[in-house]
Amino acid sequence: MTTSTQLGGQDLDRIVYSAATIARRVEEMGREISECYDEGDDLLVLGLLKGSFIFLADLVRSIDLPLQVDFMVASSYGSGTESSGDVRLVYDGEPSLEGRAVIIVEDIVESGNTMDRLVPILAERNPKSLEICALLHKRLGGVVKEPRWVGFDAPEEFLVGYGLDFNENYRHLPYIASL
Repeated sequence: MTTSTQLGGQDLDRIVYSAATIARRVEEMGREISECYDEGDDLLVLGLLKGSFIFLADLVRSIDLPLQVDFMVASSYGSGTESSGDVRLVYDGEPSLEGRAVIIVEDIVESGNTMDRLVPILAERNPKSLEICALLHKRLGGVVKEPRWVGFDAPEEFLVGYGLDFNENYRHLPYIASL
C-alpha cells in the first residue's frame, strides 16, 4: 500500500509490516524461545490483552515445548493515539507463577509504563524466571526491563493491525499499518 487507504472511516497511511513478514518473524521468535528453555521448565506464556492475542496465538504455535497460556489486561490508552501514562490492571487471572518460567507477551513496548508496573507485581509471585517478548518495540527509552525477544523495532508512528487497535478497530487486519 503506497497511497492512503480508507478503512472504517480512517486513513491508513501505509503497510509497515506485511502478513508474510510478520509470520516469518513470529516463527523465528518461537524457535528462539524454544532454544532457551527445556521441556521441564514449566513454561507459562502470559499474554497482555487485548493487543497481544493474535501475536500470542501465532507465537505459541511456533514454540516447540509444553506450555500453558494465561492472560492479563492492563490498559494505558483511552480513546486517543497516545498513552495516558496511567497503567491500570483491569484483569489479573492470578495464575500461579511460583517456580515457573514466565514469558510476558506484549504487542508493543512504547513508554515502558506497562512493563514498569507489571514486572514488579509478577516478580513478587516468585517465578523461576520472568522474561518479556514483544512484537514491536519503539525504543523510546525509559524501559526498566527490556524485552528479551523483540519482533521488530517499530517506527514512531501510530500502528494498527495484527491485534493493535485504534478505538477497538483494526485488530483484525493481517498486517500492521500506520494510521
